[in-house]
Amino acid sequence: MDRRSILKHAGIAGVLAAGAAPAVHAQASIRWRLASSFPKSLDTIYGTAEVFSKKVSEATSGKFQISVHAGGELMPAFGVVDGVQNASVEMAHTAPYYFYGKDPTFCLGCAVPFGLNARQMNAWMYEGNGLKLMREFYAKYNIISFPGGNTGAQMGGWFRKEIKSVADLKGLKFRTNPFAGKVLEPFGVIPQSIPGADLYPALEKGTIDALEWVGPYDDQKLGFNKVAPFYYYPGWWEGGPQLDFYINTKAWEGLPAEYKAVVEAAASHAHVTMLSKYDARNPVAIKQLVGSGTKLRPFTQDVMNAAFKSAQQIYADLNNTNPEWKKVYTDYAKFLADENAWFRFTEGTFDRFMQAQKL
Repeated sequence: MDRRSILKHAGIAGVLAAGAAPAVHAQASIRWRLASSFPKSLDTIYGTAEVFSKKVSEATSGKFQISVHAGGELMPAFGVVDGVQNASVEMAHTAPYYFYGKDPTFCLGCAVPFGLNARQMNAWMYEGNGLKLMREFYAKYNIISFPGGNTGAQMGGWFRKEIKSVADLKGLKFRTNPFAGKVLEPFGVIPQSIPGADLYPALEKGTIDALEWVGPYDDQKLGFNKVAPFYYYPGWWEGGPQLDFYINTKAWEGLPAEYKAVVEAAASHAHVTMLSKYDARNPVAIKQLVGSGTKLRPFTQDVMNAAFKSAQQIYADLNNTNPEWKKVYTDYAKFLADENAWFRFTEGTFDRFMQAQKL
């Protein structure tokens, strides 16, 4: 083969190689902003958006950049739905149940009292009708959603005094998510809605009597154990709360197919990473908290039973008054019943046995 033949074939090979290169390299540069509902101090929740953003950049050779902004930086922590809906930002990372006041249906995309755990929520979202139904609901807010992390079952929170019965809840100023607050109102609880960055001073100054955030790892970082001695469990209102990435519909539709695939893959990666962090870090943190004097307490059975009854009444009322809720909750509740029947035989029995063993 002579020199010209070699060059000819080399040229063809180069053209073929160029044609086979990922199409993403031919795309134009894009810059988005992401508004988080969380403070930078939390490497778990706030950090999940950073994990997502980094993966998007890596997968597009830096051509698709998403800057992450903490709650309050671009807009209030609880204003991100409006921000995405109105295209003030292209996307947000938040806990959907913060927007109970807009429509309780938001909460079904995150957590409702005595609802799905983290694994069951994944199953409903990815293999059931969860993602489809929630996207149909979010469409009227100009939003498309992607699962963006899960904390796993949360703790019940920090209290200045012991809660020995339902009667001890009367008059309690308690920071919790809006749906849990609605369930607790019949017992005289005064629910408070406060962003994560403002929780410690509120508890320290006595503006609130108790609060719940997530669990040992985050709670220790925020220092709640320094101002409230009693740490209750479980957070029955958050058995498996899912966070979401919200993207403005027009911004999403403007992405090329390759970038859409990157966003979906990066969101799934971030989703898995968040729960993994909590499951790895909470065991260490709970030991340290107890070692420093934190008093662990379970909610009494009468508190749990009363809260369960209150929640079921709210669900029945919403089914009768809110068509959007009923459409999603009907599917959610059936899925939950089937999942619990299955978990009772396998996961539940295995977990109860293992947790009783000395390892």
